[in-house]
Amino acid sequence: MGRYDALLVVSFGGPEKPEDVMPFLENVVRGRGVPRERLMEVEAHYQGFGGVSPINQQCRDLIDAMRPLVDVPVYWGNRNWHPFLADTMRKMAADGVTRAAAFVTAAYSSYSSCRQYLDDLARARAEVPGAPEIVRLRHYFDHPGFIAAMTDHTREALDRLPAEHRDHARLVFTAHSIPVSMAASAGPSGGAYEAQLRTAASLVAGGRPWDLVWQSRSGPPQVPWLEPDVCDHLETLAASGTEAVVLVPIGFVSDHMEVVYDLDTEAAAKARELGLPMTRAATAGTHPRFVSMVAELLEEPEPVPCAATCCPAPRRPAGRPAQEPDQE
Repeated sequence: MGRYDALLVVSFGGPEKPEDVMPFLENVVRGRGVPRERLMEVEAHYQGFGGVSPINQQCRDLIDAMRPLVDVPVYWGNRNWHPFLADTMRKMAADGVTRAAAFVTAAYSSYSSCRQYLDDLARARAEVPGAPEIVRLRHYFDHPGFIAAMTDHTREALDRLPAEHRDHARLVFTAHSIPVSMAASAGPSGGAYEAQLRTAASLVAGGRPWDLVWQSRSGPPQVPWLEPDVCDHLETLAASGTEAVVLVPIGFVSDHMEVVYDLDTEAAAKARELGLPMTRAATAGTHPRFVSMVAELLEEPEPVPCAATCCPAPRRPAGRPAQEPDQE
């Protein structure tokens, strides 16, 4: 780890009390022309959980688990809420950090999960005189540590199903839907987001039948996003006689708001309505293999920086707000 004198955990951020929710959402959608009505709808989701997103505490838990495994100081900065990246960068500069590795809590290639974080880091560095050099660690969707964590959690979810359904349960992997145009441009040659998700799902499934579906879509209906939606797919599976389902949120690394609302609330209600037995696998979280993966990434050869043309920002059609997923 001698190449780096610090590790920076970079995440989305989330509100931690009810009065934080609207300012947080305004940060998420700033410059995108999202209607106020949509913000109020999403705010209600957060307020239904006490105005607190789980994501910040989950970052703290992950960092606490990492610290014994790395021999450099660990810092944390968010895109959309405290601690903001620029504030963390000031702290790092004041502490004399000159070169840090950045671990982003997003495993895949897309604008929102890759390029936007690189832009966030560049902006934060530009605000801070003497800011350290930052090297983003590679995408880890196929790292054995991530796959082992998700495999264990999937097995645990299968074990929570009634015994008579376990052998015939179908695995339904979920990830954040994004606009089709964004998915097509993800990665150096396009299409990486969906391809990487399918690779990860196949490794976790280990030969059991599985599907990849999408959740958390936002934006006007005339803009095509990746489909099918998880709730629509549950209807299809129930109609085809599927005995039981395990939802596996392969697209996320923590049980944050889009997991606990879209899956534990909406998808769970749909499964009950359909009479379809369903459990949900935990995300990687602080699974020991996922935590040790971070230390292993620090020991790998330094990743080749992404090309400036990789995972470009979505185009904004004239007269329409930009359609970026409000991923957490």
